[in-house]
Amino acid sequence: MSIKILLVDDHTLFRSGIRLILQRNPEFEIVGEASDGLEGVKRAKQLKPDVVLMDLNMPGLSGLEAMQLIVEDLRETAVLMLTVSEEAEDLTAALKSGARGYLLKNIDADYLNQSIKRAAAGVPVIADAMTAKLVMQFRSGNNVTVAPEREKLTPRERETMVCLARGESNKEIARNLDVAESTIKIHVQNILKKLNLSSRVQIAVYAVEHGMDK
Repeated sequence: MSIKILLVDDHTLFRSGIRLILQRNPEFEIVGEASDGLEGVKRAKQLKPDVVLMDLNMPGLSGLEAMQLIVEDLRETAVLMLTVSEEAEDLTAALKSGARGYLLKNIDADYLNQSIKRAAAGVPVIADAMTAKLVMQFRSGNNVTVAPEREKLTPRERETMVCLARGESNKEIARNLDVAESTIKIHVQNILKKLNLSSRVQIAVYAVEHGMDK
């Protein structure tokens, strides 16, 4: 089955370029486009894509606000922020709000293709240039706090959380913990429910922010 993709960006030429790149891959199907955040939310709810490529800064409803509305209603849809912003604050705000990934517009076509596939498979993706900024943002002494919710998790769920913080897929976690992949899916769903989170990326950010990533 093809991966259904929705493009949301206020720059027509950029959308056209991305469409041309992605249409070369037979695994992808561009199901729609939107030129602003509000239209993006409407189109996402109508089309129910697997992946939304969302610009961060758009007039009216911002990409961040639009993404929050999408992930609230469409939990199976992965939203990838595709932006020029290299600000750590924008990165952390997007991940905390439910984005499955954060990519920069200067990435090459192969990296974009792989990122979309990983996001559709439930794996968080972050531009290499932003990874160090994310770690610095959350591992500074002032940002690490003890979360009372951590006591709700079982030992195995905490182990799963550590693996998620490393960006591992369900298959990799299952192999590392020597359990079935279906068991890991259950652990992930339990973590989301117990911590009131909406995505794997949010779990990873939560783990780092609260010192539960090792």
